[in-house]
Amino acid sequence: MGVAVASGVPAELGLVTGIVGGIVTGLMRGSSLQVSGPAAGLTVLVFEAVKEFGLPSLGVIVLSCGLLQILMGALRLGRYFRAISVSVVEGMLAGIGLVLIAGQLYPALAAKAPDSGLGKLAGLPGALLDALGDGAALASLALCAGTVAVLLLWRLAPARVRTVPGPLAAVGLATAAVAGLGLPVATVEVRGLLDSVQPPPLSAFGGLAGAGLLGTIVAFTLIASAESLFSAAAVDRLHDGPRTRYDQELVAQGAGNTLCGLLGALPMTAVIVRSAANVQAGARTKASRVLHGVWLLLFAALLPDVLALIPVPALAGILIHSGAKLVPARALAALWREQRGEAVVLTVTALSIVAVSMFEGVLIGLALAVVKTAWEASHLRLEVVDKGAGPIEARLSGNATFLRLPRILDSLESLPQDRPVRLDLSGLHHLDHACRTALENWAARHSTPGTVPVQVTAPAPRAAPAGTPAA
Repeated sequence: MGVAVASGVPAELGLVTGIVGGIVTGLMRGSSLQVSGPAAGLTVLVFEAVKEFGLPSLGVIVLSCGLLQILMGALRLGRYFRAISVSVVEGMLAGIGLVLIAGQLYPALAAKAPDSGLGKLAGLPGALLDALGDGAALASLALCAGTVAVLLLWRLAPARVRTVPGPLAAVGLATAAVAGLGLPVATVEVRGLLDSVQPPPLSAFGGLAGAGLLGTIVAFTLIASAESLFSAAAVDRLHDGPRTRYDQELVAQGAGNTLCGLLGALPMTAVIVRSAANVQAGARTKASRVLHGVWLLLFAALLPDVLALIPVPALAGILIHSGAKLVPARALAALWREQRGEAVVLTVTALSIVAVSMFEGVLIGLALAVVKTAWEASHLRLEVVDKGAGPIEARLSGNATFLRLPRILDSLESLPQDRPVRLDLSGLHHLDHACRTALENWAARHSTPGTVPVQVTAPAPRAAPAGTPAA
């Protein structure tokens, strides 16, 4: 419900997605213990999509996302999501966490949040100053702070008390405080599950002709699939049971999202927090994740009036706590000491999501990760041997790509033109077309009339594969 409210859609749609994620996705093959449902990681993207295209188009987006996931699973592409840079994924989650924290501070202050990520951050000081003179806003902020405090301190409670999950205890205490003290705070508006289900109208499918909606669908598909499969890999490390079958899990996620799209609900992913709680509670079979959806269905069907008592600031506190856990502050410090390039990719991805949007931020992070990998793969060593007399020896070894051209040409062009030069390329493992052409042009320019032409030793030929007939 908190994810739904933060996404700008009716709270019941979060319950619908949780029910489908448990009962439908939970029954299918793939992962045995991870729990699926609405994810905080997609909150920002859903909010932006609803704002730009409208709530009816959300069903079209989620339905298309589900069909694409089923197709990718059928084509056995699930395993390839493990090749996505971990730094990009962590940066994506960190950016989501920052936007989530900034966005949820506004309902905690009983204020309306700006639309953009930078606007949310810039508007916080003013919203806080306005709240200082408003009793209702201060009560809302105190309830949110109390919820976060319960979540942080719950791990210190006796083991018998901790059998109740921290978020459930925090929401329960906040609800009791509002009822007992009569605090003037907003509560969740509940209409009932059946009333909230709104299948997308046929007119909403016309947006598929636009590049904006298609780009959003691709972003939903990639992020939801990556988050689900990364979650599966993490959950597999928490237990000794059956391992996740990635392609089948992708099909299961697609089936769930297809049904969620037909119902007009939120997109689903596997969620590492719920999945880890499931394993830590002693889960052994997929019945645990199916029952997750069953309990949601029974609670929403039998006790809908209880849901309307939940205060919005309490849900904001839970999401602020969840957003803070998405920001890997300690891991980033360790990464900066060990692999600064990866730390830069993580940071740039997160800040791009805050400054621009989810889709563009992830694309920027992926592009930076590719450039970083290409740069690191272009290890090149240039050794110049000048004995003072005779030809100058210039030896290149490693991988010569266009990324290293400035360094190569600066060094070669600094060689004296009145001396013969021998350019030895036999130590190169790879020489791309750009470098080959640039070296040939340099050799032609350096071999001016009256000087000995540059002697070039070609790269060593690659060994032929075993069984290949000789030419």
